Amino acid sequence: MAISEDQKAQVLALHAAGHARNEIARRVGISAGSVTNICRAADRAFDRSETKQATEARRVDLAAGRVRLAEKMLAASEDMLDRIDDEYVVYNFGGKDNTFEQRTLESAPVEVRRNVITTAGITFDKLTRIVEKSDTGLEQAVGVLDTIAEGFAAAAERYRESTTDEA
Repeated sequence: MAISEDQKAQVLALHAAGHARNEIARRVGISAGSVTNICRAADRAFDRSETKQATEARRVDLAAGRVRLAEKMLAASEDMLDRIDDEYVVYNFGGKDNTFEQRTLESAPVEVRRNVITTAGITFDKLTRIVEKSDTGLEQAVGVLDTIAEGFAAAAERYRESTTDEA
């Protein structure tokens, strides 16, 4: 469908009145691309400063969100690693009488410890990617990675000790 001269005149009038491209497109009933082409042909442009500011604000918000997420992931992993040598409760429901049994072990079984270490490793990997995408500063990134590395070293040492004891 061709755009009429009347529609072109409406586009230019609405542009002169300061309306945004998408608003003009809605009012006139044509595509936003057509509005852009009509204005470009008339040597007119749209002020993109608000779009640029909104895009920058969104980018900053996303970077801050990545850092908050990284901090939460780090805290959860540290908590799991800190408790890896604590007493561990195992339980069972079931049987024909639907009984509940519970026992406390001195520490988590090897497979549970392995899962904690694996989870911490995945967290480390994800945090590394999050920090790489964050432009909040190299110093903060190095601090997060140093903390994670220290936690891994401690967990690996505890894991080595527990597997040596079981052998």
